[in-house]
This record gives sequence, C-alpha cells and structure tokens, in this order.
Amino acid sequence: MQRSVYHSSEIQAWEQRWFAQQNSSLGLMRQAAWTIVQQLLPQFEQKQIKKIAVWCGQGNNAGDGYFIAGYLKQAGFQVTALTTERGPSPDLHRAYLFAQSQNVSFVDIETGFSESKVQQQFEYFECHVDALFGIGLNRELSQDWQRIIHLFNVQTGLKIAVDIPSGLQANTGQALPCAIQADQTFTLLGYKAGLFTGQGKQFVSQLHLVSLIPQDDELHPIAQLSPKSLTLPQRQAFGHKGSYGHVLVVGGHADMGGAVIMAAEAAFHAGAGKVSVVCHAKHHSSILARAPNMMLRDINALNSEAIQQLLSHVDAVCFGMGLGRDDWAEQIFQQWFELLNQSTHLEVVLDADGLWFLAKEKQKLNDHIYATPHSGEAATLLGCTAADIEQDRIAAIHRLRATFAGQWVLKGSGSLVLEDKLYICTQGNAGMGTGGMGDVLAGMVASLKAQFHNQIALHQIVSLHAQAGDVLAESGMRGLQAHDMGRAIYSVVNGG
Repeated sequence: MQRSVYHSSEIQAWEQRWFAQQNSSLGLMRQAAWTIVQQLLPQFEQKQIKKIAVWCGQGNNAGDGYFIAGYLKQAGFQVTALTTERGPSPDLHRAYLFAQSQNVSFVDIETGFSESKVQQQFEYFECHVDALFGIGLNRELSQDWQRIIHLFNVQTGLKIAVDIPSGLQANTGQALPCAIQADQTFTLLGYKAGLFTGQGKQFVSQLHLVSLIPQDDELHPIAQLSPKSLTLPQRQAFGHKGSYGHVLVVGGHADMGGAVIMAAEAAFHAGAGKVSVVCHAKHHSSILARAPNMMLRDINALNSEAIQQLLSHVDAVCFGMGLGRDDWAEQIFQQWFELLNQSTHLEVVLDADGLWFLAKEKQKLNDHIYATPHSGEAATLLGCTAADIEQDRIAAIHRLRATFAGQWVLKGSGSLVLEDKLYICTQGNAGMGTGGMGDVLAGMVASLKAQFHNQIALHQIVSLHAQAGDVLAESGMRGLQAHDMGRAIYSVVNGG
C-alpha cells in the first residue's frame, strides 16, 4: 500500500475545506491532543513517567500543546506548561483556558529569559512535549527561539514532538537553523515531506501518523513513500545464465579501478546472470582475482563498431564509475554516451564521472537512462552549490528532470526517486555515507533492470539497496564498507 506525502500548503488547504463544512477547528485541536495522549499513556505507564513539561509556542501548535497538558493533568500526571506570549487566535486562547481549568502549572518564558532559572525549574521532568511551532514555519528562527530549542534539547527524559519537530521546515527537511531533537514525532493529518528527506530523519526519530479527518478529492500528494518490502518473482527451474540478464559496467580510468569492481560485484549479488567489465586493462588482473566469473574487455581497444556489437549482446549498462575527468575520460564519454542514449533496448545507469560530463554536454536523456547523483553531482549539473540542493531536495530533483529528462535518483538521507512520480526512500542509514555506496547502487539498478525491466521500478531498487545497507549496519554503522555489501544484497533480493 502506497503512503502519500503532502506539501504543508496542501495540508492547510485540506483543513480549511474541512472547517468550511461547518466542522470545528477547536474540535480538531481537541481531537488531535486527545488522540496523542491516548497513544502516550501506555508508554508513560511502562516508563513510569509522572512529571511532564509541555512547551507551548504562539500558534495553533501551542493550542494542541495546551490541550495535551490538560488531558494529561486529567489523567493524574504532574504537568507544567512552558508558555510564551500567546497569539490572537481564539482557539489558542480557549485551549489555554482549558489547561488552566485543569490546574496545569504554568511557567512564562519571554525573550531575554534566564536559561539557568528555567533549567532549574525543568530539570526534574521525565518527559518534554514540543508544541512550539507547527508546519507553517518557513523562516530562520531568532536567536531567542534558537536558545529555547537548545534548552529543550539539553533536557533529559523522553522528547515528544507534536506534528513536526519545531525548527524543522516541513517541506524541505532543513533545520532553521536548529530544531527539536525528538525521540518520537506525532504528525497530524498527513505525512509531510520534510519528515523523511534532508535533515528530517535526524530530528524526527520514531514517527506516528495521527489521522483525524477524511481525505477529499482536492487533496493531492507531492510524493509517495517507497514500499518497505518487495518480493521478487521466483526463478523458473529451467532458467540459465542467459535468462537473468547481462550487465555491462563501463568506466575504470587507469588510476581508478575500484568503482567498476564494486558495481560489477553488486550486479552479480543482485542476481544478474552475466556481468562484463570494460575498463583500463591494468585493472583486469585485480578484477579476476576478486571475481573470476566476470568477463573483461580493454576500454582502449574498442572502436565504435566494436562498442555497438558489444551493446547488442547486453541488457543493461552502468556507465561512468571511476571514468575520471581528464581528456582521455572525455573522449571515452563521447565515444560511448550517444550510443547508450540512443540504444532503445538497453537499461542504462549514468553515475559518477558520467554525470560530470553530462553537466558539460547538457544533453537530454531518454527514458531508459537512470541518473543517480548525490547532492554534489546534482549541484554540478544544475550550476549551483551542494548547499543549494540540500535546501530543497524536492525542487532540485524536479529541476534535474526538467533540464535533462530521463529518470532520476537524488541520493542522500531520504533518497528521492523521480520516475512516473516522486518517491521518497525511508530506509537506509548514516553508515551508508561512505565511498563506493553509489557504485553499488548503480550495479544493483543495472542488474535488477536487466532481469526484470519494467516489472521492477527504480524506486523499488533504491529501497532494496537501502535495506541491504540496513542489514549491513545491524552490528553498527561506524566503519561500514561498501565492498562488504554483497552478502547483504544477496539476502534482501532473496527475501531475507
């Protein structure tokens, strides 16, 4: 089942349509708070939590916080609300009065507050609830607000965020410039993109969706979450190596042989029947020493006719890994790229230095080309900085598609995949931020596309790659190596 992801403006418009049908905004606020409290009560009992601080800001998110504080007080907890100057919203005022009527304790916190004084008042709480900012935040926080968020983050105890960790931009996943570090996030109505991509995963941690109102026909997602599980078709008993696709890996400058090895090994571990490597001949003995089942060709010994003949016998091509960026590499790129782009029977993965030359050539890609940049490579393609890409990853991948056509993966935390629609990968881990992981992904894409073509989607392959990374990280993320991915890939493609 697909899980939809929305822009914050879509969520807000959805709410307004609900209210226009004579549904109560105050009632929705109460319902949100009550639902969250009911989910928290078993946790509080298990963890023996009795003393709770609810940090309330100035908008409707604070109203959720006041109702949460009141309901927790009704349930017998010791509750204190940390309050700021309240905005003009009537609903927010009513929520405040409700908390007051339940004998919730209040501590006012204003600009210029004494951190040491507040710290003394809050140091004994066992749980802190963040209801400072909601999904409407789109500006950099003032120094005073940054100090408040820092103070929240240094507290001990369980940290709960309501809707989105305060300080996190709901649509981009960027901190503005800091955000609440939650242990759990209870997001309201629908998923927001910033919970899953960019820096979002760092601050959100365990995510719960609180569904409160029915969807309507005017609600449109901006993305889907990639599936968490995928079962590949069973192999037929009479299959042979020619039944499972032939992958060609092309790259390997004289000074860079490792990338083609990792891509080729990943292709085999993902199930390709045959794998050939075209690279500088100086790497051939190293490749055969690691994987004697690979077939090899000297990249310097192939003219256009030989390349065309070779391409006619394969199903998928990885191009660009370890290619280099010198005059020799540019000549190889020009020799191969047009043939790959125009070969309609091929599935082609364009990665690494292949993307660097694409940025120079500015050529349009056909639909069978899968381009897989990280943010630095995307920045080169779009003529900006990596920081610009990370400021709005979703906008960046749409710009890549509009500029170059083809199908795209923007790698990173919460990898984005743009094919028929936009997908966000929710799996993977920080240990995968190591050299060679992109080469492994390229090999997996080529392998699984060679085997299944349109029967498997690009976003599904990205998810399998992320799952393999999670398998590899089961004993720890630090020191994880891309060349160890083989057994993990083997496990996930076989349903392990």
